[in-house]
Amino acid sequence: MLNSLLQNIFNVEFFASSLRLAAPLMLAVLGGIVSERTGVVNLSLEGYLLVGAFFGFLGSYFTGSAILGVLIAMAAAVVFGSLYAFSAVNLNLNQIVMAVVINMLAVGLTSTLFRTIFGTTTNQLTAPGFKPIIIPVLSQIPIIGPIFFKQTIFVYIGLILLPITSWVINKTTIGLKIRASGEYPKAADTMGVPVSKVRFLSLMYSAAICGIGGASLSISGLNTFIDNMSSGRGFIAFSCIIFGKFRPAGAIFAAMLFGIFESTQLRIQAVGIPIPYQIPLMFPYALTLIMLIVMGASMAPQNWGVPYESEAE
Repeated sequence: MLNSLLQNIFNVEFFASSLRLAAPLMLAVLGGIVSERTGVVNLSLEGYLLVGAFFGFLGSYFTGSAILGVLIAMAAAVVFGSLYAFSAVNLNLNQIVMAVVINMLAVGLTSTLFRTIFGTTTNQLTAPGFKPIIIPVLSQIPIIGPIFFKQTIFVYIGLILLPITSWVINKTTIGLKIRASGEYPKAADTMGVPVSKVRFLSLMYSAAICGIGGASLSISGLNTFIDNMSSGRGFIAFSCIIFGKFRPAGAIFAAMLFGIFESTQLRIQAVGIPIPYQIPLMFPYALTLIMLIVMGASMAPQNWGVPYESEAE
C-alpha cells in the first residue's frame, strides 16, 4: 500500500495536480501581498475568495460564459473590498475586527443568496467552466511541459502575475509608494504620497485578484458552488505571505507547498490507507500552523496594522 502511495506521489501528474490546487492560493497571495506591504493587515482574503467563488459561479451559470463569470467575481470581490477599505482606511476602525466582519458577512450572504436563488434542491448545479489549456511545443517538454503548460488559465495568470508583482513592488515608483506607505507612512506623506489613497487602491487590487482566485474554485474543475467553498484558503494565503517574508516569490513557494500537501492527502484517501480520513485532511492546515509558528511576522512592514490619518488628505 505504501509503494502504491509513493508511485502516486512521485510522478508528473501529481505535481501538475498540486499546481492546479495551489492556483486559488497563488492568486490570493499575489493580491494580498500588495495590500499587506502598504501596512494593512488584510485578513479578509477569505471573504474575497468566497464571494468570488459564489459570484463567479452565479455569473457563469446565468450568462453561459465563464469569462463573464470571472469578471462578475472580480466586481463582487471589489465591492466587498471597498467595504473593508473604507472601514479600515478611511474610518480607521480596527482592521482585524473589520476583517472578521467581512468574512462572516461573506459566509452568510453567499449561503443565503444561493438558497434564495436556487432553493434547497439536492440536484448538483453546474455552470460553464474553464478547461486546461495545452500550450503547443512547450507542453511537449519532458517533465516541465505536462506540469506547467497543460494547466487552467488560472495557473497561467498566477505564474504571469508573479514576476510582474515582484517587478512592480521592487522596481517601480508605484511599488516605492506601496512600500513607503507600510514602512514610513508619515515620511511618505511628507514627500507627497497619498498614503490613504495608496492603501485603499491596493486593497481594491487585492480584492479583484482574490475574486479571480475564488472563481477558480467554482468554475474550474467542479463547475459548481458549495457552502463555505473557500475552506480557509484565505487564511492559508495570509500565512503564506508571512512565511514568504512578504515577498511574492517566497509566498508563492509556500502556496505551492500547500498544493503539494493537499494533493498528497487526496492521494492518501484514494489509495485507501487505513487511517481516519480526517488525518490527511488536516495536513494542509497543520502546515499552515507550522508556518506561522516558525516564521512569525518578523519581516512585516514596520507600520503593519497601524492606522494612519494624514492632515493633508
